[in-house]
Amino acid sequence: MNHILLLVSAIILLCIMLNFISSKIGVPMLLAFILLGMVFGFDGIFKIKFDDFKQAETICSFALIFIMFYGGFGTNIKEAKPVLLKAGLLSSVGVVLTSIFVAAFAYFILKFSWMNSILIGAVISSTDAASVFSILRDRHLNLKYNTASILEVESGSNDPFAYMLTMIAISMIAGSITPAGILSMLFLQLFVGILSGIVIAYIFRYVINRFIIHTPGFTMVLVIAVALLSYSLSNTLGGNGYLSVYITGIILGNSDIRGKKELVPFFDGITGIMQILIFFLLGLIAYPSRLLYVARTGFILACFITFIVRPVAISLIMKPFKATWNQIFLVSWAGFRGASSIVFAITALLNTEANYDIFNNVFFIVLFSILLQGSLLPFIAKRIDMIDEGYDVMKTFSDYSGDEIPIEFIQLTVGENQNWCQKSISDINLPPNTLIVLVKKEGEDIVPNGQTVLECGDTIVLAAKSIDFEEYYNMTEIVLTKKMLSKGSTLSELSGELDGLVMLIIRGDEFIIPNGDTALLVGDTLVLNNGPI
Repeated sequence: MNHILLLVSAIILLCIMLNFISSKIGVPMLLAFILLGMVFGFDGIFKIKFDDFKQAETICSFALIFIMFYGGFGTNIKEAKPVLLKAGLLSSVGVVLTSIFVAAFAYFILKFSWMNSILIGAVISSTDAASVFSILRDRHLNLKYNTASILEVESGSNDPFAYMLTMIAISMIAGSITPAGILSMLFLQLFVGILSGIVIAYIFRYVINRFIIHTPGFTMVLVIAVALLSYSLSNTLGGNGYLSVYITGIILGNSDIRGKKELVPFFDGITGIMQILIFFLLGLIAYPSRLLYVARTGFILACFITFIVRPVAISLIMKPFKATWNQIFLVSWAGFRGASSIVFAITALLNTEANYDIFNNVFFIVLFSILLQGSLLPFIAKRIDMIDEGYDVMKTFSDYSGDEIPIEFIQLTVGENQNWCQKSISDINLPPNTLIVLVKKEGEDIVPNGQTVLECGDTIVLAAKSIDFEEYYNMTEIVLTKKMLSKGSTLSELSGELDGLVMLIIRGDEFIIPNGDTALLVGDTLVLNNGPI
């Protein structure tokens, strides 16, 4: 057990280091995770033999649930609304066109069997959301013409369509489906997948906002359960689980739900772990020697997809929308393949009599695609004049907070012993960058101006600039003992003994904002600000 834990921790630490290195040299981090898995694999240095494709499919499919959920959760649908139709056609019609072109090329030119041809066409037809999202975020690619939103929606939603094509191909090979059955399967997958995703999202959006979860962190646990439920329920009813969980993610990510800001870094971490898991495992299960065996066909297919199929499919779909050629070229170049294609290839292997060349060819294509297209995407975007310096790509993600105003609000009551009583606001010396934004007089809310006179007993709301969140402060807590109180019973008497400013006193269930005359009791918890870290 200890050996396994040591190995797992070492792998995670290595992946984090590789992530840092890959971002410095401009190579997509997901490629680094795959290569690390190959180093640990049977053909690598550490000789770990793992060839259980069934277990690999189960683990990777589980990881894809969270990758697709967070792909939807992170997409800003308001920013994407102008390009939804284009992106939707790319993720559906584009997938079908890619599948047909690749299958025909594999059968007629490369002389694959018809079974291997339709399978490789289906499994390789989608693009990789994790790679696209990570490159757009990490390299801050501010693209013109809302292209980032097109890529995000397309890459996030085309995996479910590729999965449907894979299942149709498997059913065709088994001879268990008719043309009418294909249409029925498509309708059921789409209808149930979309409906279950919407229903589950709206139910749990209400639950999250309506019921207060007192235990910290349980909102995260609830959302994990929602993602798993969305996927599994849709699959059980005959729908497309990946489509369902993606739609659930979109609705929740674009809704005003309680604890949303805390969910973003949490799912960043979960998705990061899942990406490490899925890409490392896929690297572990691959054999470099077998990749060399299919290098010729893999290279030809990769070049055909990258330089012919993808540009043709994108042009046919986007040119009727009067897209510019440089935008079409960039969207074409950004269509790199990823983990989902390899996972779908494993699914095909387990459910048909196809040989392992399918898996090895797909793996080679993914390596080629991430290395070439992923590494050169920022360079290509600049060379074809697709960078918009006046736009922020982070706006296309639902966790964007650049437009939020850094203001904090404070509510207090004007006491009789304060010199603000019977004074107009213009005569009050407020601290710098502070403004009285609301006055409550006898239950009436008043938006004040300089002539507004404050009365004793009025409740006022002040707005002030919040602290810089890049600056961190050292906060400590101490519990008062009888010995400490022997040196003074009020805050002013004890202040010389304290290392910092007392910001808050916690007394049982009561929270006290102190002043110098505040009496202290044994057992009080003092919250101190010890200054910047």
